[in-house]
Amino acid sequence: MSAARKRVAVVGVGTMGSQAAWRLAARGAEVVGYDRYAPGHDRSAAGGETRIFRSAHFEDSRYVPLLKHADSLWEELQRETGRELRRLTGCLLMGPTDHQQMATVLQSIADHDLDHEVLDVETLAKRFPQYRIEDGDAAVLDRRAGFIRPELTIQTAARRAEQLGAVIHRYKTVREIVPVAGGVEIRTDSGSERFDTAVVTPGPWVNDLLPDLPWEVEVRRLVSAWYVPTAPEAWFGEERPAFIRTAPTHCYGLPSPDGISVKLGLSRALHRLADDPNQLDRTVRPDELEVFSGLISRYLPDLHPDPTRLSVYMEGYTESSRPLVGPLPGAENVILLAGFSGHGFKLSPAFGDIAADLALDGASPQPIDFLSTVGRTEA
Repeated sequence: MSAARKRVAVVGVGTMGSQAAWRLAARGAEVVGYDRYAPGHDRSAAGGETRIFRSAHFEDSRYVPLLKHADSLWEELQRETGRELRRLTGCLLMGPTDHQQMATVLQSIADHDLDHEVLDVETLAKRFPQYRIEDGDAAVLDRRAGFIRPELTIQTAARRAEQLGAVIHRYKTVREIVPVAGGVEIRTDSGSERFDTAVVTPGPWVNDLLPDLPWEVEVRRLVSAWYVPTAPEAWFGEERPAFIRTAPTHCYGLPSPDGISVKLGLSRALHRLADDPNQLDRTVRPDELEVFSGLISRYLPDLHPDPTRLSVYMEGYTESSRPLVGPLPGAENVILLAGFSGHGFKLSPAFGDIAADLALDGASPQPIDFLSTVGRTEA
């Protein structure tokens, strides 16, 4: 069946859903999107002003071809819309040379010939004096990296999908997705609608919508904090890369686009569970800031220890940190994308394109076997 004759629902028009709607509409599908809020809201994985884009990957070098595909689609979305969604400022990757994640980064750089620079301690201190590194640390500058504007990206992708013919229902919660003969039925409080295929990208509401999902997706509550530097010229000069420290405490940061503050974020182990995604606790307790204060004292002494801004949002994590991408078991017309485990946003255009492949063609030419739901027994 051709794309022009396929009617596809996109459930959740956020990080992945907005990109899927764009890629589906670009290929001629009849697209109808549903979101419990509206594209670009800050409760789930789009919250917090910025995200890191990087070419080198800590977690698994098999992501690098997907990152390259995403890279080209970021450029395409910017060309089509005239909006600056991503700015390539580089990303500093720092941590102990014997740590597994630094080894993976160096391996992915070597395997895929990525544009990078290895910095010794002396060079790092001269060019980036705001960072304090320790004996045994390595520092790698990923040049094909930078920051993404998440809220703007989602609104831009959704708007582009609408320009291409998609219809997006805002503030319309999907209650149930029911496979029926030859298609899928989407049920909301106002009725039901039938489609050939559904792309389901529910973010932290995955367990609400799909309570019988055979894999566990753990929903966690993330805190970001913004700090003002005492020497802004070090952070906002000609070079202003994002940064990631792998160990002993995994953290990341981005100089804010406004040139005033620096955003810090933490890794999965330091995020509290979100008991109910519909009751997100957005109050940050003083004890939750202690880990930020410790990081600043040890590695980022130029930052003033009192945050000027705090943000709370949610993300879904699988046990393996690999997302669930592909058809639901027993429901080949329902394509799931969930559990991106904190590293999905930079890849979102690629996964939107993959969702379109799966919804329209039943398969994707992209290398997703290691992420696929097909035959998968563990999350």
